[in-house]
Amino acid sequence: MARVGGRNSWIAVPVGLGCAAIVGALVWLSLPMVPVTVAWAGDMLRNATTPRPQPTQVDTPARQAAEGNRLDCRTLYSDSLWNEMTWTGRTVLDQDLDPPSTTVPTLLEVLTPDVRVTCHWAAPDGGTVVSTLAAVDEAAPALAEAALRGQGFSCAMSDAGLHCAGRVGRETETHVFRDGLWLASVESAWHPEDYAARLERQVFG
Repeated sequence: MARVGGRNSWIAVPVGLGCAAIVGALVWLSLPMVPVTVAWAGDMLRNATTPRPQPTQVDTPARQAAEGNRLDCRTLYSDSLWNEMTWTGRTVLDQDLDPPSTTVPTLLEVLTPDVRVTCHWAAPDGGTVVSTLAAVDEAAPALAEAALRGQGFSCAMSDAGLHCAGRVGRETETHVFRDGLWLASVESAWHPEDYAARLERQVFG
């Protein structure tokens, strides 16, 4: 075999063996990283092909009602408000599907609500609270605002929907139109503090 000019076998052989030893040492040192590398590659492939999970939505009474479900009065009330409504032990609760209680009867004719639940509370001293959650169509807030303002109610529109409130004699009446739902409350001579606002927070979350 022809020898390449300038190459010395006495030098080339040790250098070749040294290079092979170095390569072997590097391979041996990298062996513990093989499982880690395989796992990393697998994670990258899975993340690239697996769809991201969608954030879960809170199952509020409003969400249940919007899906067409009938509700129980207990679901409308936070624990603290429920305790205040029942603390005397003599408060009577009657649950049904009656239309919202209101001193503006034209609202019922115009809005034709699909009631999910109505809660009638009666206190020992004769005071009452009636709250209704019902589904209505998209035009309901505009129609309700016109009708309620015409009867002297104060109304305000915000990102949280339409809020209208008024007082007729001993009765305080509150209406909330939000997310295709109508939450109506009439409080007569008795109610826990901030009843309507606390009920709305529980219903809509």
